[in-house]
Amino acid sequence: MGIRFSILSSGSTGNCTVVESGETKLLIDAGLSAKRIEQLLAERETAATSLDAILVTHEHADHIKGLGAVARKFDLPIYANEKTWEALNEHIGEIADDKRRVMQTGEMVDFGELKVESFGISHDAAEPVAYNFYDGEQKLSVATDLGYMSEKVREKLLDSDVLVLESNHDVEMLRMGRYPWNIKRRILSDLGHLSNEAAGEALCEVTSGKTKRVYLAHLSRDHNLMDLAKLTVNNIVEDTFAPDDHRAELRDTYYDRSTPWDRLDEE
Repeated sequence: MGIRFSILSSGSTGNCTVVESGETKLLIDAGLSAKRIEQLLAERETAATSLDAILVTHEHADHIKGLGAVARKFDLPIYANEKTWEALNEHIGEIADDKRRVMQTGEMVDFGELKVESFGISHDAAEPVAYNFYDGEQKLSVATDLGYMSEKVREKLLDSDVLVLESNHDVEMLRMGRYPWNIKRRILSDLGHLSNEAAGEALCEVTSGKTKRVYLAHLSRDHNLMDLAKLTVNNIVEDTFAPDDHRAELRDTYYDRSTPWDRLDEE
């Protein structure tokens, strides 16, 4: 069967994704309460007790809100790089030493059938990362919280079968929005978040004939709309590629519900 995954929640109020292959089940981030994560997993007919580990992208609250509670309740190891661990310590409560696993940025770790690679991204956190998941020829990439798309990140995302990519905000909605200017400036900076336009431009560079689907993720509830994100990204793709060129299907993510299971071996 290979890799399948569900984005349990995506957005500024909480982020959590479950990825599995064979008998291996991993969470990426735990930015919701432990109770809510259990509920969302149950909706996908997955018991939290069947999880093997939690991978952390960075220490911001929308990615770690339930991290300590989930890890303790289900006796799960947590994987993060050293700088992220240093930033996590005061926020997630006591974690047993044997559950603290250091996965350095750039490292490839085997979890049963799954090979997981982390790679550095630009964001205002201690040492933020994104992840690639491999099973044989299958490749899933999950990359959110990107201030900008560097050449190194582009290389890491190339030839993914399925890509989960941030499309955080519409620039004009953000500029006209209620946030203070210092917050807007941070979001728009190279250490902030990827706009719809930037996501569209990035997709034109990283999708290939192999890429089947792209999930637009981590949308701002204040400064974006899913329909607007898809329209903006699609317009940029339409303007870039020839009519007969391969196009990856754009799919939604949600802050309040999970996406259906997506199997990478399905067209």
